[in-house]
Amino acid sequence: MIAALTQLLEQALLQQIHDRYGVSYERLSFSVPPRIELGELALPVAFDLARKVKRAPAEIARELAQEAARIPGVWKVEVAGGGYLNFRLDRLGLTLKLADSIDRKLHGLVTGAASSGKVIVEHTNINPNKAAHIGHLRNAVLGDSFVRCLRFLGHEVEVQNYLDNTGVQVADVVVGLEQMERLTLRQVAALEGKFDYYCWDVYARVADFYRQTEANQQHRSRTLQAIEAGNNPTAELAEHVAMRIARAHLATMARINVHYDLLPRESEILHLHFWEKAFELLKARGAIYFVEDGKNRGCWVMKTGERPECEEEAARQELEDDEKIIVRSDGTVTYVGKDIAYQLWKFGLLGLDFFYRPFDSGAGGEVWVTTTERTQGLETPHFGAGRRVYNVIDSRQAYLQSIVLQGLRALGFEEEACNSVHFSYEMVALTPACAMELGFELSEEDSKRTFVLVAGRKGLGVKADDLLDTLLEKALQEVKTRHDLSGEDANAIARVIAVGALRYFMLRFARNTVIAFDFKEALNFEGETGPYVQYAIVRANNIFRKLEEAGENGRFHWRDVEQQSLRAFLAENDDIWELIYQAARLPDVVRQVAQTLELSQVGKFAFHLAQKFNLFYHNYHILSEADASRKKNLLLVVDIVRRQLEKSLELLGCEVPQKM
Repeated sequence: MIAALTQLLEQALLQQIHDRYGVSYERLSFSVPPRIELGELALPVAFDLARKVKRAPAEIARELAQEAARIPGVWKVEVAGGGYLNFRLDRLGLTLKLADSIDRKLHGLVTGAASSGKVIVEHTNINPNKAAHIGHLRNAVLGDSFVRCLRFLGHEVEVQNYLDNTGVQVADVVVGLEQMERLTLRQVAALEGKFDYYCWDVYARVADFYRQTEANQQHRSRTLQAIEAGNNPTAELAEHVAMRIARAHLATMARINVHYDLLPRESEILHLHFWEKAFELLKARGAIYFVEDGKNRGCWVMKTGERPECEEEAARQELEDDEKIIVRSDGTVTYVGKDIAYQLWKFGLLGLDFFYRPFDSGAGGEVWVTTTERTQGLETPHFGAGRRVYNVIDSRQAYLQSIVLQGLRALGFEEEACNSVHFSYEMVALTPACAMELGFELSEEDSKRTFVLVAGRKGLGVKADDLLDTLLEKALQEVKTRHDLSGEDANAIARVIAVGALRYFMLRFARNTVIAFDFKEALNFEGETGPYVQYAIVRANNIFRKLEEAGENGRFHWRDVEQQSLRAFLAENDDIWELIYQAARLPDVVRQVAQTLELSQVGKFAFHLAQKFNLFYHNYHILSEADASRKKNLLLVVDIVRRQLEKSLELLGCEVPQKM
């Protein structure tokens, strides 16, 4: 809303400057005055024009101000500081427009603003070999909230959660089950309890098993080959492990309000010949080549840099280090190779498609999974063929992501490579206090650090469900100290607070910043946290609840507000107008997120708006206001702000509890 008005103002001024002074600018640089009473926008263009046309800045500014004041949405324009243009916007018009958009539940969705074509967002992508950990929560939260922002802006978005069910990690668990535990598929299927936790422990012990003998090391390669081939007991066990753990992952993510449209499986990339076709394309274009000797002998590799002409030993070593293996010497395909085929399918470039079936995740919501066979009589959605693709993968995978893009470019798909975006982020650590609360013993040195890195194989693996359980327990304790509620009601409120605390904390920081998670900080009701924003909305909702209890709620509707009274009210109260103006910025903030991928901007918007609302709440006595017209004006402000705060929390994947 504000951005649209600013753009309209800019276009009008650019035309006026060209017509009146014969000067062309590409764009104008608006700034924000230091205080709202000076206006909402400021422009110093008259000073630059003065040098070009040899006239006084103030004189030029006055001429521009006369024309700009006629633009719809502008109340008046003032000249200050010898040539600055200060623009005061139409407070009444913008407030009513904002209230109307909220009332019609548009919330800034501008018709035609979203680019045409489907956007695919791939996120979470946990190897289905063990329980989800704390780092996966950040991935899922970033991806899910980004999807929410894109949909808010009107984009068609497809959410994919890729299952690497034929990769090394699954193979390692299968080796552990078959060779260490000596279990059959039937015995594994009969295991009770949290299967993802059980496999976590098996996976942690496999490394020691491999180190024991060279024969043990051979099991990984043979298991990978068996899984890729399919139709054998090892492949059947791998299928059971991967899909059973995938269900556990989806249940974990459902706890934090994350859901998906499609689960593409790596096995279908192999069995439906996606990789085979991509392999032939890569070979035909010379994007990969077969290595006859050296350490990569017998592999198909992709060159990641310029191939040295010299055949000396140093040059050969440099070449080998510069080669990325796509197909191993045993014939199995690396993650990168399969991901190139997958990326080609996402853009609809392979001429092949998966078959699909509904996936019974047990976590709620409709989700589909790829399969090798068509289900007769089943109408399936049309997946893939996106115009733009975002891959939410941590920053440590930047090199591998660049190889995937290199593969697209080598095949001549330059436009698709440009529309393939690596949405990178940094890892999640723990504060020492948080690590100790989770039961980890820290050395004296680690206990003094700012944060402690988590790594499952070092004994500091934080399972996502364990973290959520502890957070829920602490939130429940907080709720019980504040309210006398039944167990069911208290648990429901605590869940909403815990999820809000977690998701807000994960999104609060810039994505390429290492997060040090801390229970106390995340659950703080006073700081820059999810509970703080939730509390502001609960306060606002309580105002309307008390009105309803008093039988007054039905009397309020923003269309019943007297416009002349509201105009004067907004003109007299700069602090209240600043609160409304801040609330109106939400769509512009979301558009910035779509461009920068920085979801922290939504969190900061929500926090600062909640701060301003809490100040307003303390300064104005709304329910006891005797003047009926003024009371309606105040209620309109509360309603606008609470709806924008609710929407901002919804974009962050957080809900609003009934009580705090």
